[in-house]
Amino acid sequence: MSEDGALKPPPPGFAPRPTRGKFSIHNGPSYLATGEGDLRSGIWVLDRHCNGMGFMHGGMICAFADSALAWAVWSATERMSVTIKLTMEFMGIVPEGSWLEAHPQVKGVDGDLVHVMADMKTEDGALVARADAVFRSLRRRKA
Repeated sequence: MSEDGALKPPPPGFAPRPTRGKFSIHNGPSYLATGEGDLRSGIWVLDRHCNGMGFMHGGMICAFADSALAWAVWSATERMSVTIKLTMEFMGIVPEGSWLEAHPQVKGVDGDLVHVMADMKTEDGALVARADAVFRSLRRRKA
């Protein structure tokens, strides 16, 4: 956040992500890369995202990763999905005021199951976490 409390704009090449309900409204705002085929998501780490030590709470990193991975699944399948498995490895901390990016990759699609992973990196490129997940894509039921 800036000194006057206003949110800083995202780095060039990112635009606000449309919100998808109360959870994402409270935990956002987050941003999506605007380049063709660029699946990155980003977020400014705000006070409400932090633990008592002043850095991003691990649960918030998980929630942000889950959202970023779901976007990658949507981009690959054009289907909504639900998380079946999400595992995280933490390698560093993300202080309040930092920009955090998720760099997701779709590793494979096996029927309705989509395997994805994401490196979570700070502005300087430091790897602070890695997410590995399986999502189940949803099919619409006939009315």
